[in-house]
Amino acid sequence: MTSAIDIAAIANILQEAAVREILPKFRNLGSGDVRMKSEAIDLVTEADEAAERLIKARMAEVAPDALFIGEESVAANPALLNGLAGADLAVIVDPIDGTFNYAAGMPLFGVMAAVVARGETVAGLIYDPMGNDWVIAEKGAGAWLCKADGSQERLNVTPSLPLESLVGCASTGFYSAENRRIVMSNMAKVRIATSYRCAAHEYRAFASGYFHFLMYQKLMPWDHLAGTLIAQEAGAYAARFDGSPYRPEHVNGGLLVASNRDCWQELRREVFTV
Repeated sequence: MTSAIDIAAIANILQEAAVREILPKFRNLGSGDVRMKSEAIDLVTEADEAAERLIKARMAEVAPDALFIGEESVAANPALLNGLAGADLAVIVDPIDGTFNYAAGMPLFGVMAAVVARGETVAGLIYDPMGNDWVIAEKGAGAWLCKADGSQERLNVTPSLPLESLVGCASTGFYSAENRRIVMSNMAKVRIATSYRCAAHEYRAFASGYFHFLMYQKLMPWDHLAGTLIAQEAGAYAARFDGSPYRPEHVNGGLLVASNRDCWQELRREVFTV
């Protein structure tokens, strides 16, 4: 199944937003251009909002019937998220994933978009403004690195290794303090567990074969729909902590993505059980 929206058009829109609104403001934000949302590590910048406005306007041109859900739009009107599960067609956008990094002047951020048709994620795109390339997947068609020169490279996850040799990313910030201590202690069982504070680049690295697992607790759709589809199309096994499939309407229940199902089960049992 493929999207009813031209994926190349979405890719171009994400690039345009980066060129016009994101890159010119990178390391050029004024004192009033960065604001806190829910907490000190949850930020929004003028670039986030300007990029989302541009993407929304362009998407209205190429897919006028699609429900548009952007991270900053939902921050202003949380009720927008309620329409996702029942929408015939929806586009979900994170204008800058990794805003904390972006605001700090660290070049580790991305622009993400997913297409959902009747409750199923059918396309995902992650654009890297610094590298000027995209990781793209359409359901059933594999995951691809698409470069600005038009060349493409198919992506595949790396084979799993014994638990003590696994390398991955884990976001532990939304555990309770007690459960965070348990999980962080358990993570000593793997070789490396880190966090980029940027799901866009974590999913890109995973689908490119550099990580064996990813773990998240908070499941906002703009953070994970595109990346999970890309990971699955690259050969990964992904499910919520209870083993159920991750779907567009889910905002909790945790998410574990691994090289294969056996690796997923071992990580869930040995590391991410609390």
